[in-house]
Amino acid sequence: MSSNNRWIRVTAIENVPLLEGRSVQIGRREVAIFNLNGRFVTIDNQCPHKGGPLCDGIVSGTTVVCPLHGWRFDLDTGLAVRASLPACVTTFPTRVEDGLILVDIDHGSRIESEETAA
Repeated sequence: MSSNNRWIRVTAIENVPLLEGRSVQIGRREVAIFNLNGRFVTIDNQCPHKGGPLCDGIVSGTTVVCPLHGWRFDLDTGLAVRASLPACVTTFPTRVEDGLILVDIDHGSRIESEETAA
């Protein structure tokens, strides 16, 4: 991995198969990169429910299901979808340049729903 300003070059696009996720350690943070039909998204790899590895979850559309307890997260917003408790994970700006996936780990965002902010 090498950096270009705030963007960190993580891996080649062929290392993240279609509709799958891969875990990547960037500094102290472990993230999951997903390939959504050639569009790549990055989120925190740990489910806030029980710490499940989201990179190992099943991808459907723009969501991933935690492999431990079935919580589903929107990969664009990080918000839990129909979870028993409000929850969210951080999403990170992601782009592709010359066949490499780049992630901006310093500008992640976490959308807090009204329930998670309370």
